[in-house]
Amino acid sequence: MRHRHGYRKLGRTSSHRAALLKNLSIALTKEGKIETTLPKAKELRSYYEKLISKAAAGDSNAHRAVFAMLQDKGTTNKLVTEIAPQYKERNGGYTRIIKTRTRKGDAAPMAIIELV
Repeated sequence: MRHRHGYRKLGRTSSHRAALLKNLSIALTKEGKIETTLPKAKELRSYYEKLISKAAAGDSNAHRAVFAMLQDKGTTNKLVTEIAPQYKERNGGYTRIIKTRTRKGDAAPMAIIELV
């Protein structure tokens, strides 16, 4: 049973799950909006909001912390200098999840996750 369990495993090993969330975060930072499955979007929301909270400080330590999670210089710079300052006055709730459709191939529920 998974009562009160802290995260979704998404049918992956821990390293695969970490890489998935990192790549989804990079795509969300670059595009501003992506479509993925609903469980992935819900897990990404938690990961990405923590990332923005770290980036909101805007100093060199914020750059280091965000780069440690994303491993992408361009995305890190965009997140710390452009995206995070927009949410400085906001206490969380930086993303929005909109349920869209059921994927035809495997009937997976799809959702769009975007920055508010």
